[in-house]
Amino acid sequence: MATANPRRGYLLGIIAYTIWGLFPLYFKAIEAVPAMEIIAHRAIWSALFGAVLLLLWKHPGWLRELRANPRRLGVLALSGLLIASNWLVYVWAVNNGRMLEASLGYYINPLINVLLGMLLLGERLRRLQWLAVGLAALGVLQQLWQVGSLPWVSLVLALTFGFYGLIRKQAPVAALPGLVVETWLLLPLALGWLLWHPSAMSTQAAFWTASEALWLIAAGPITLVPLLCFNAAARHLPYTTLGFLQYLAPTLVMLQAIFLFGEHFEPSKLLAFICIWAGLALYSLDIWLNLRRRQAA
Repeated sequence: MATANPRRGYLLGIIAYTIWGLFPLYFKAIEAVPAMEIIAHRAIWSALFGAVLLLLWKHPGWLRELRANPRRLGVLALSGLLIASNWLVYVWAVNNGRMLEASLGYYINPLINVLLGMLLLGERLRRLQWLAVGLAALGVLQQLWQVGSLPWVSLVLALTFGFYGLIRKQAPVAALPGLVVETWLLLPLALGWLLWHPSAMSTQAAFWTASEALWLIAAGPITLVPLLCFNAAARHLPYTTLGFLQYLAPTLVMLQAIFLFGEHFEPSKLLAFICIWAGLALYSLDIWLNLRRRQAA
């Protein structure tokens, strides 16, 4: 495994989460297409785009290693199902006026990452980081209380992406080959769904003369680029740190939900966001201070 490069990890993480935060703009452009059909095409075009990338961006020996370790196929199949489930719930939430609930899910996800990092990876938090996590947890609890019921959209998004990131961080497969294998393992399911639904919009010839067709084809690069950045960032940063970067995406989603798509945002939720951003600021300060200490040493 290559030596960790925290600065590269931060840059890649910021790129990934910014793109994910702007995803609602993309899904709103194709909201006439049902969520399941969008996911089927995301798998198809991601598989094709990924294969082209793999031909251009060489990774010598990855296929030989995969054949020598067939259990890795099972791991990638599981991570592929997790990310596909995450896609489906997210697209459905965006196109059904539940973007704020989706935003909450990705606010919860860093806490899931912290929990998984401590329980399964043996990562430990410093005092200031514990305070940051406590503030963020307080903000999330405030949001959960405001929802008033079990926010299943939020919890499914947080758990599926949390375990996806954990599996991919642990899987000894490079980011691009791993993503290509994931999408190719999803390909039979996607094609099978389209065959079982001959009345689907994208199975009609007239559909491919509309603008939605180009948007669906664009799902390949739009899906793979941030995932590539995320998987690469996961190899350069502690999982707990990667989790806190994720606050960029739900904040962008929240702002779009309120100011672009008119979802109602109660003023009482402001306290939750203040707590979450205060936690993020403290965690970032601790990382900066720790880097300074290492450089001085």
